[in-house]
Amino acid sequence: MDERWAAAWRLLPSYLGAHVLLAAAALALGLVISLPLAVVAVRSPAWRWPILGVASLIQTIPSLALLALFYPLLLAVSAVTEQLWQWRISALGFLPSLFALTLYSVLPIVRNTVTAVLGIDRDVIEAADGVGMTTTQRWWRVELPLAAPMIMAGVRTAAVWVIGAATLSTPVGQTSLGNYIFSGLQVEDWVSVLFGCAAAAGLALVVDQALALLESGGHRRSAARIGVGGGGLLLGVLVAAWVRPSTSSQGEVYVIGAKSFSEQYILSTLIADRLRERGVLVSAREGLGSSIAFRAVAEGDIDAYVDYSGTIWANVMQRTDAPPHDQLMQEMTAWLREHHGVELLGELGFENAYALAMRRDRAERLGIRTIADLARVASGLRIGGDYEFFVRPEWAALRAVYGLEFAGEQQFQSTFMYKAVADGDVDVISAFSSDGRIAALDLVVLGDPSQAIPRYDAILLVSGRRREDALLRAALMPLVHAISIELMREANLRVDRDQDKQSPAAAATWLAEQLEARSIVAQDP
Repeated sequence: MDERWAAAWRLLPSYLGAHVLLAAAALALGLVISLPLAVVAVRSPAWRWPILGVASLIQTIPSLALLALFYPLLLAVSAVTEQLWQWRISALGFLPSLFALTLYSVLPIVRNTVTAVLGIDRDVIEAADGVGMTTTQRWWRVELPLAAPMIMAGVRTAAVWVIGAATLSTPVGQTSLGNYIFSGLQVEDWVSVLFGCAAAAGLALVVDQALALLESGGHRRSAARIGVGGGGLLLGVLVAAWVRPSTSSQGEVYVIGAKSFSEQYILSTLIADRLRERGVLVSAREGLGSSIAFRAVAEGDIDAYVDYSGTIWANVMQRTDAPPHDQLMQEMTAWLREHHGVELLGELGFENAYALAMRRDRAERLGIRTIADLARVASGLRIGGDYEFFVRPEWAALRAVYGLEFAGEQQFQSTFMYKAVADGDVDVISAFSSDGRIAALDLVVLGDPSQAIPRYDAILLVSGRRREDALLRAALMPLVHAISIELMREANLRVDRDQDKQSPAAAATWLAEQLEARSIVAQDP
C-alpha cells in the first residue's frame, strides 16, 4: 500500500471518532433547541417570522466564519466565568465548533416542522378539537405523527449539513475529518484530500440511511427498523468515543499548535517529536489561523508554537515603526510577557518574511529587480496573495511606500498561489522567503530598498502556564538559533515539490537528523 494511503488509514480512528462525536453532539443539541422553537412558531404567528428569519439569517453566514466568530465570543465568556467562579471555559476546539454547528442545524428542522404542522388538513385539526382533545393531546396524538415524515426529512438534511460543515472546524482547533482536507490542500497531498472528502461523504450517507430506517420504522410501526436505525446510530457514537484517543488518564498532555502551511506542520511535528522522546504525551492543534493561534497560546489553550516576529509586531502589537532587530526583539519579549504572560523563548535562526516574487523570465522582460521597479508597471499587472495578505499591515505599507496600484488582486490558498504565478494567471505573488518553491519554480524575489516589509524571524512562543516548565524548555531550547534558512527551505521543498513528495512528518524527521548531525559536528573537538 502507498505510504500516503497507509498514513491516512492510521489517522482515521482519531479523526473520524472526533468528527462523529462533534456532529452527534451538535445534532442532538440542535434537536433540543429546534423542536421547541418550531412549536412556538406553529402556535404563535407573531413569533413565526422572527424565528424563521433568524434561522435563515444564520444559514447565510459562511460556516467557517461562524466557527471563527465563536472563538473570541467564548474567550470573552471564559474571562467572565473565570472572574466570577474561577472556572475557565476552553474556547479552542470543541465548544466553538459545537455551538456553530448547532446553529447550522436549526433551520431545516424548524422549517420542516412548521411547514409540516401547518400543512395538516384543517378538517383533521377540527375533528381532534371536536372530540375534546387538549392542545397537548392534539400535538402528541395527531399533529406530531402526521408531521413526522417531514420532520425527519429536516433532521436528515440537518445531519448531512452538520457532518459536512464539521470538516471546517479544523482552523479553530477541533480535530475532524477536515484535518485531512486542510493539511492535504496546504502540502498538495491529494490522497489526503480525497480520503477526507470520501470519509466525510461516507459518514453522511451512513447516518442518512440510519435516520431513514428510523423514519420508515416509525411510519410502518416496525420495531425492527427502529431498532436497527437507532441502534446503529448509538453504536456509532459509542465506537467513536471508544476509538478516539483519550489522554486524560494517561498523564499531562503538551499541546503544540501550528498554522496552516507546510513549514508550520513540519516545525510543530519536530517539536512534538522532541517532546515524545522525553516520554510525555503530545496533542497537535494544526491548521489554525494566525489570530486564533496567538490567542490560543495567550489563553493557555496551546502550550507552544512557532510564530514570526513581523506578525507579532505588526498584527498583534499594532506597531508600525521598524527599530533595529535587537531592540525589536527586546521590546516584543517584554510586551508579550507583560500583556499576555507569553514567553518568547528565542529565535529559530531563519526568517520567513513576506516577499513579492515573479517568474524570472517575466521580471527580466519587464526589467524589474525591485519593488520600486515593479511600481512603475504595476497598473498593467495582476497580483495574487494568500488569504491574509491583502488585509495585513504589510500590504498597506507596501502600497503607501511604493505607491503600488495593480490592475487586479486575487486571493488564493497558498499552494494554488504558486501555481498561479507559474502558469501566468497572475504576474506577482506574495511569496514566503523560506519557501522552497521559490527556487523550484525559478521565481525571483524582488528587492525591498525602502524596507517596507518588517523582519519575520521565526520565534518560539510558550504559554504563560508552561514558561517555567523545565521539560518543555529542555526540548525547545536546542532549536534556538539552530535552523538555518537553507535547512528550512530544503525541508519545505521536500513537502511542496511535485516529484518525490514527502509528508511533513518525514520532512520533520529529516530536519531533526540534520540538526543532530550538525550538533555532533559542533561538539566534536
